[in-house]
Amino acid sequence: MQDIDWSDFQVFLALAQSGRTSDAASLLGVDATTVSRRLKRLETGLGAALFERGPEGHQLTEAGEDLFEQVSTMARAAAKIRDRADTGGGLSGSLRISVSEGFGTWFLTRYIPKLADAHPSLTIDLVASSGFLNPSRREADIAVMLSRPRSGQLIARKLSDYALGLYATHAYLEQAGTPQRAEDLTEGHRLIGYVPELVYAPELVYLDEIHPGLRATLRSSSINAQHRLIAQGAGLGVLPRFIGNADPDLVPLLPNRTILRSFWIVTHADTNSLARVRAGKDWLIETVAAQRSVLLPR
Repeated sequence: MQDIDWSDFQVFLALAQSGRTSDAASLLGVDATTVSRRLKRLETGLGAALFERGPEGHQLTEAGEDLFEQVSTMARAAAKIRDRADTGGGLSGSLRISVSEGFGTWFLTRYIPKLADAHPSLTIDLVASSGFLNPSRREADIAVMLSRPRSGQLIARKLSDYALGLYATHAYLEQAGTPQRAEDLTEGHRLIGYVPELVYAPELVYLDEIHPGLRATLRSSSINAQHRLIAQGAGLGVLPRFIGNADPDLVPLLPNRTILRSFWIVTHADTNSLARVRAGKDWLIETVAAQRSVLLPR
């Protein structure tokens, strides 16, 4: 077997975590051609195919899975060495936090400058999307999820409960009428909600908790898009209170139909003790504790 450059393993790890050549290139700060060339060099040196290529991206082969475990161990050891060196002069490196789209956009962006100001040499990635990156696969250092993971070498604790409720605009209510009871929603109203087959967590299925059998007829996989539809008067729908109450144009409806859900903060057991991960967790916990009334308004 020919000598292998450690940077080729870094390319392999980035591609295994991201699944796409372009995404791995962005993570590494190189072009996609460089990622493909280094991967080919690594596979040639090892004498094994590490990925299967398909329309959904790169999937690890059996040989790739084995290598991923070994390279991840090497990367964690390197991170711990770097972490010990960094603590003397402040935090550096990168911290990737994966959160739901609404929580990231409407809540965390207000407070994340405090974390950035406290650690100016730390690069912070806030991945706010429909779905979560997986700490088990080192896709994120910290994930704020909607349920406690049931498998993997993960450390999880409840971050906070949060409330959701029904909202519409004054203009919509003037046209369609204001529902006084949940039963009123079954006729004469357009409901806005998620696309059922694209719901990435069962905790997002909540129309039945407003009233059994309710069905959205204007749907989006994005909570931000749902908010915009509601705000444009296209219908009424369920939003987290930290979104609905932040928009002065929206009217909360049926206050006795408040829905409760939970946020869980999740890290991998191997990286949980790293200084930058501890700092990110402490910031999240302190921020949420200080703003609990935004998540759980009375």
